[in-house]
Amino acid sequence: QVQLVESGGGLVQAGGSLRLSCAASGRTFSNSAMGWFRQAQGKEREFVAGISWSGGSKYYADSVKGRFTISRDNAKNTVYLQMNSLKPEDTANYYCAAGRERYSGSYSHEYDYWGQGTQVTVSS
Repeated sequence: QVQLVESGGGLVQAGGSLRLSCAASGRTFSNSAMGWFRQAQGKEREFVAGISWSGGSKYYADSVKGRFTISRDNAKNTVYLQMNSLKPEDTANYYCAAGRERYSGSYSHEYDYWGQGTQVTVSS
């Protein structure tokens, strides 16, 4: 069993920044890829960013490239999402997820544990 707890969401003005954190417990964190997804109201969940087990590979949705940065600290069992230059269209509930393998991609089925989410709201 794996537990993932996100934090760091909130209300921010357009152009601002937020850093999301996801604390993991229950499975060897360092053996799993991790990902961030988001779901806006009335829309399907979409991939945001992913990172391999060691942190050596990172990948992003086109919509966030150059603005968001994913990172992880295996000693702290935590993955982060630094979000800069936020836009109103980034408003969503953000979820972290633990991958089934050391490398996982952008599809939901590649992740087997999910957090409860943290809300990010960007005002214009």
